[in-house]
Amino acid sequence: MLHVKPENAPMCEAALIERVKSGDQGAYKALYELHIKRVYGLCLRLLADEAHAEDASQEVFVHVWNKIAQFDGRSQFSTWLHSLASNVAISYVRKHKSWLNKVISIEQSGMDEQSAQSCKGLNGLDKLIVRLPERARMVFVLYAIEGYRHEEIAMQLGMAVGSSKSQYHRARQLLQEWYEYE
Repeated sequence: MLHVKPENAPMCEAALIERVKSGDQGAYKALYELHIKRVYGLCLRLLADEAHAEDASQEVFVHVWNKIAQFDGRSQFSTWLHSLASNVAISYVRKHKSWLNKVISIEQSGMDEQSAQSCKGLNGLDKLIVRLPERARMVFVLYAIEGYRHEEIAMQLGMAVGSSKSQYHRARQLLQEWYEYE
């Protein structure tokens, strides 16, 4: 008996990836829809700005289309994608940071509570994370949420390993204070 798969049935991720590698735009759209929420969440946590997170998320998927041939399947696609998303978000910060933001202290660069509360799709801990000063937020997200080691974070962000650990500790302290306050 011949088994025919319905056209609208979900494909396995590996099959989608192979079809995207061959240039199938429909498969690319399906892969995008499968992963966009998590990529956007990561970008939002790192960038603390909805518009920037949307732009960075779109840039991630442009990179996916252009670099999908480099995905060799030795790791999970989600691991490869989230590493790509982290790199894009970090690059996005570097590219879009104005001279004034470089001069302003790290304390002043964090999002205030009212701005964090207005972010759609954020709840609980995420609303507190986006309030963290930029470096502390990036280190916290990469270490505590994405599972990077301090050595990897230090290399990505161009800082000493000790600075990464210090920023992580600072982020935890601020989050604990804010959580107790709420």
